[in-house]
Amino acid sequence: MNRDSRIYIAGHNGMVGSAVWRALKKLGYTNLIGKTSTELDLRNQEAVTHFFNTEQPDIVVDAAARVGGILANLKDQYGFLMENMQIQNNLIQQSVTAEVEKFIFLGSSCIYPKLAPQPLKEDYLLTGPLEPTNEGYAIAKISGVKLCQALREQQDRYFVSLMPTNLYGPNDNFDLQSSHVMPAMMRKFHEARENDNAPVTLWGSGTPLREFLHVDDLAKAVVFTLENELPGHLYNVGTGKDLTIKDLALLIQKTVGHEGEIIWDRDKPDGTPRKLMDVSKLKKLGWESSIGLEEGIRETYAWFLEN
Repeated sequence: MNRDSRIYIAGHNGMVGSAVWRALKKLGYTNLIGKTSTELDLRNQEAVTHFFNTEQPDIVVDAAARVGGILANLKDQYGFLMENMQIQNNLIQQSVTAEVEKFIFLGSSCIYPKLAPQPLKEDYLLTGPLEPTNEGYAIAKISGVKLCQALREQQDRYFVSLMPTNLYGPNDNFDLQSSHVMPAMMRKFHEARENDNAPVTLWGSGTPLREFLHVDDLAKAVVFTLENELPGHLYNVGTGKDLTIKDLALLIQKTVGHEGEIIWDRDKPDGTPRKLMDVSKLKKLGWESSIGLEEGIRETYAWFLEN
């Protein structure tokens, strides 16, 4: 890539998009393009077509999506499936029409079957049933992966799908109704500490195992994928290490300084029992994560306090 390549980052204000923007800017890329959701509704085909005709990007990073935790996904499977397909279909189609040089599609580890062998390999895609609580979102992302794969195989286009594990970091969503597990815990512990170390109630049993990747590490993986010609169409992005939700809670509790009780609400769903990524495919090509979980949580909590 040239430092003046026109790079459109869809979803540039979100946690992932803003991290990719920061990473590219830090490396001297000067021609970054971003539009807010009010400036450009990516669900609107006509609006996206007009945008591509006007801006003529050379490279597209699709970090735009409707995302949420278990509760948000459960309440609106239709919305998560339909809106994510609209967003990615419009971006992919217009990128084909505009003959962009490179397209990075960002998905999630939830595309893999609920009970797939661990750690999750890229080859396990579509080998079993999905986790029901976020099936709509997962199916949308799977369709995006398959579109990029088909374009690569049929038209030899550089469309690559990166599937990150659970992400966290600056610009995360800390809304308790729609956030993922880590920011939700962070806010709960913070508010409980402020409220005389009140007890904190968390969903499930605390036994599921999860892997967490700092969003700045994902951004570095995106840059790595853009600056190198990767031979495959699908790559997992993670740390290759996991921990129980209970251990995560204790780590966040310690970071926040909450000294009250933790209550586990076992009537609430646990979700997938384990979700660990096999990251050997990307590691062999020269990329691996560098931000430790304890360090990353400290940085994220500091950002939360400031913002």
